[in-house]
Amino acid sequence: MCGRYGASWGVDDLVAEFDVASVDVPVTERLEPDWNVAPTKPVYAIVTRHSREEPEAPATRRLVTLQWGLVPFWAKDPKVGARMINARIETAAEKPAFREAFAKRRCLLPADGYYEWYTPEGPKAAKQPFFIHRRGGGTLAMAGLYEFWRNPDDPSAWLRTCTILTTTATDAVGYIHDRQPLFVDPAAYATWLDPDTTDTAALTDLLTAGVNLEAYPVSTAVNNHRNNGVELIEPLPEAEPQLLF
Repeated sequence: MCGRYGASWGVDDLVAEFDVASVDVPVTERLEPDWNVAPTKPVYAIVTRHSREEPEAPATRRLVTLQWGLVPFWAKDPKVGARMINARIETAAEKPAFREAFAKRRCLLPADGYYEWYTPEGPKAAKQPFFIHRRGGGTLAMAGLYEFWRNPDDPSAWLRTCTILTTTATDAVGYIHDRQPLFVDPAAYATWLDPDTTDTAALTDLLTAGVNLEAYPVSTAVNNHRNNGVELIEPLPEAEPQLLF
């Protein structure tokens, strides 16, 4: 699974990186760099949407904010989102919680990298966090789904939420954790985001697990979601990056 990640890029950087046509992020929603993104936090996402005012016009690519932890449109309690931070690619296209979002509402979730915890052998061994990122730096475009939930007590209030698609980790990543996020290559951004593309098998084929990743152990300070700062992604003393792909 992916339960924490880092996201330090600002609006201007993301607009340029992902060729965004419009920014649906009011000044009051602009996010500070976050090196310890945890479930239920607001995050930046790239989506492609049709305009409500001109539904027949071509869909445009937008930068939006979403809450991490998908709340299905039919959910009675939005708290279920805290348990839906990941969606397994093996079942996402059919599972009721994600089926409609997979067909119509796909997104990219930009990340500097993500954290996973390795459990050493031994009954009292403490879990060791690793930071996994693109070798040489650069943004990871994690494949995600998003959904809208309307508050039944206030029909004018909408909650916009998202989840990260995951797959079985490759042998290289699997020694740290058995699941990992799926990524989208830049050449596939347009097709993945297109709300008019509904062929789930073809969409699944766009996703990849290998993007030249490397990992290194980091401080256990990341275990506490209240801790934040660039120091969380600094390698432990004498730790060397390990090439994964």
